[in-house]
Amino acid sequence: MNAASVREVMSESMSLRMVLLRHGYAFTVQMAQTALANGRHKLEERLARWLLMAHDRVDGEDLKLTHEFLSLMLGVRRSGVTVALRILEREGMVRARRGGVTILDRDGLEECANGAYRSPEALAAR
Repeated sequence: MNAASVREVMSESMSLRMVLLRHGYAFTVQMAQTALANGRHKLEERLARWLLMAHDRVDGEDLKLTHEFLSLMLGVRRSGVTVALRILEREGMVRARRGGVTILDRDGLEECANGAYRSPEALAAR
């Protein structure tokens, strides 16, 4: 759908317009929170946040994610992801295996994310 069509439909439907504007706002807040987390938080905190966001979007506790993919998402070397996952594993929050991560303690991950997860996700859910 092109932009002109979206604008036309938005002008005709106030409810659609409000939903799309709220989604855009939530997305913008989430991007700002990501930038803040990337600048201020340790790698394991950023990884915890990213795993929580991925977990929100799948059914079950298993995330099919490689260390390489996580390193691309976090903008770090693959070896850094391995070290950060080991820290989360040692704390009993996740179990990492080849090609995947299993969430074991979601509450622990939220605490580890050090405030970088809850508020933008609550806004998106609302």
